[in-house]
Amino acid sequence: MSASPSVPVPVPVPVPASAPSSAARTGVWLIGARGSVATTVVAGCAALTAGLHAPTGMVTETPRFAGTGLPALSSLVFGGHDTVDCPLPKRAEALAAGGVLPPGLPAAVAAELAAAEREIRPGGPLPGDTRSAEDLITAFSADLRAFARRSGVARTVVINVASTEPLATGRDLPPSSLYAAAALRAGCPYVNFTPSTGLHHPSLAAEAETSALPYAGRDGKTGQTLLRSVLGPMFAQRALTVRAWSGTNLLGGGDGAALADPAAAAAKNAGKERVLYDTLGTTVEGEVHIDDVPALGDFKTAWDHIAFDGFLGTRMILQTIWQGCDSALAAPLVLDLARLTARAHEAGLTGPLRELGFYFKDPVGDGPSGLSEQYADLLGLADRLRTRPADGTAAGTGERR
Repeated sequence: MSASPSVPVPVPVPVPASAPSSAARTGVWLIGARGSVATTVVAGCAALTAGLHAPTGMVTETPRFAGTGLPALSSLVFGGHDTVDCPLPKRAEALAAGGVLPPGLPAAVAAELAAAEREIRPGGPLPGDTRSAEDLITAFSADLRAFARRSGVARTVVINVASTEPLATGRDLPPSSLYAAAALRAGCPYVNFTPSTGLHHPSLAAEAETSALPYAGRDGKTGQTLLRSVLGPMFAQRALTVRAWSGTNLLGGGDGAALADPAAAAAKNAGKERVLYDTLGTTVEGEVHIDDVPALGDFKTAWDHIAFDGFLGTRMILQTIWQGCDSALAAPLVLDLARLTARAHEAGLTGPLRELGFYFKDPVGDGPSGLSEQYADLLGLADRLRTRPADGTAAGTGERR
């Protein structure tokens, strides 16, 4: 692949005169749009909109976010890129058969799944693809602009939920960074829910800084690291000395297959270990191991073994077991992030949204690592959004961030 191209300052995508009012619709463009997480996001949003299920797991649906001006779930319009060709309705049926989606849900939301499927475009690079990085970025950004024209959305949030890729080396842009560059070029806010490079590539730093767009990431905090971000501060605040912290993850599905690659697993584990260092204030013995167990499908088991010292050096052990469905844990967070990032863009916020660190293992910006402090930051963002009208100016101050 060729060296990294420059990314121009984004030009806002015009909404055609025939489109609905600008406040009516918000685009959500999913990278990895036919994967388990994306399928659960689309099916779940349709189920909530129809009143078929409660919004369990969605922080933005709790009372603390009332009056913040977030786009309604019914206003979200989905599309995306993917390199696989299994249609979204078929993927939903497979997830229901595997116990990820409720029985009968794919049929109940078939129209919404089909509508999202019509908006999925080929990703890349595909096997044997001879297009340059510039060609791919141009094609991806054109897809985003065309989606905005067809759907009449006021803005589109691009969210990476694709399989984890190995850590990037050298100057070439990996696929996740090609999609991130396309988002900048199309004037779209960007969220990286994976540990892949995305906007973290050095070649994109200047463009991200000057884009006047909000962005967030990376690596969604759904299970083992969520517990670590709670337990780490607990040990530190109670002055208990952690001697070692080891963990094992058993998972199947696409994530299990992708993370069987040691290079991809290293990218995933870096965020898990960073949370411990940031919350404990020191490096402790122990590693995280990830094992691919295809029989688990989209479910995972995470086990942690924590050795710590108490009063007078008494040695003690805490063990935790987290068993969950990765897609069902991730989907409500993706919907939260789509709504919060879209509203931040509408309100004129730019740059890294550090207040969204609550959702990530390796958040952008300079923020806390403990979950309690991150939640307080998130509530602070909610308070700020309440004071900001749609033109991006803070009420009564003329302030812009």
